[in-house]
Amino acid sequence: MRFDRLARPLLLGASLSLALGAASASAADLEALKEQGFARIAIGNEPPFTAVKADGTVSGAAPDVARAVFKRLGVPDVVASISEYGAMIPGLQARRFDAVTAGLFMKPERCSAVSYSEPILCDAEAFALKAGNPLKLTSYKDVADNPNAKIGAPGGGTEERLALEAGVPRDRVIVVPDTQSGITMLQQGRIDVYSLPVLSINAAVKTANDPQIEVVAPVKGAPVYCDGAAFRKQDTALRDAFDKELAAIKASGEFAKIIEPYGFSAAAAMSTTREKLCAAQ
Repeated sequence: MRFDRLARPLLLGASLSLALGAASASAADLEALKEQGFARIAIGNEPPFTAVKADGTVSGAAPDVARAVFKRLGVPDVVASISEYGAMIPGLQARRFDAVTAGLFMKPERCSAVSYSEPILCDAEAFALKAGNPLKLTSYKDVADNPNAKIGAPGGGTEERLALEAGVPRDRVIVVPDTQSGITMLQQGRIDVYSLPVLSINAAVKTANDPQIEVVAPVKGAPVYCDGAAFRKQDTALRDAFDKELAAIKASGEFAKIIEPYGFSAAAAMSTTREKLCAAQ
């Protein structure tokens, strides 16, 4: 089932009508969420970070962790909106969501705009390319140095920024609306490399089942990132309550049971902190 990140966000879940009614609510405090019975979260539909099944069920490692934490907080459900990555923080600030749980990696500029929880999912960067890697692309700099190479990346995402920072000209960084489109564009030769986190690229290539596509991972010179649940700056009390229950499921082993079947490392998430990640350059 295909979802376009550039389309208007699609609200999902049994509480759809309630979510629409709550979209203009000004507060995202815990008691308000308990009363409405759900939290509105932004996702990207990028497995294994986030996923929407054919029946509309929201899953993936990030929503599953959010659902488990919110349940411990007395909020029984989550309702998801699919959003382009570049629109997630503006949507959060505009109160269209109560939190972002979508593999939105912590960076200093994002940490200045939102209140992150402690780390949840950690990953590195990867490339999907034509089999044999004919252009020998193993880093964003390799793409920049090859005047014929075009790279596809999610609009507003980390991969787009890394490509531009490595010197890839704007006209050779192609914004890709969703994962299926990225693989299709690669197959059609419209881009030479498609960049996403390792787990996302592996999931996309596995789904495509195309022997003419291979994966290069991790991308040379690219840092390892971790995400967290993102909240509005004024919602630090909600963030702190989330952190308390997140720490509890990490300590109990429930956290590992949720994320490790998706291929993520619980140890990696527990090896660093929000403070370190937000200070990293």
